[in-house]
Amino acid sequence: MQVKNINEIDESVVTMEGAVGAKMRLLISENDGAENFAMRMFTVEPGGHTPFHDHDYEHEVFVLDGSGLLKGESGETRFKSGDVIFVEPNEKHQFVNAGDQPMRFICLIPALNKGG
Repeated sequence: MQVKNINEIDESVVTMEGAVGAKMRLLISENDGAENFAMRMFTVEPGGHTPFHDHDYEHEVFVLDGSGLLKGESGETRFKSGDVIFVEPNEKHQFVNAGDQPMRFICLIPALNKGG
């Protein structure tokens, strides 16, 4: 078992094409011995967004702070702090900060060495 504080984990700018004002912390990964899942935390500044993209794995999201829009090919859905979001494999999606405060969410994906 291990315990670490989020403030001890480096935050990096999301450099994927199409990202604006987004940063990510890799909270738990294969580097910690996690064989099945990776846990990431994203911070998106007001007016910012993640890229509009898809991937071949599902992921689950828990919104910690702020509010936003989840954009997809079939439209957009509002979300806020406390909401949970499921994105299916190969579903195009984008998280947009629609508020005036930073938006933070936890995202779970398969372990990076298993397809992410």
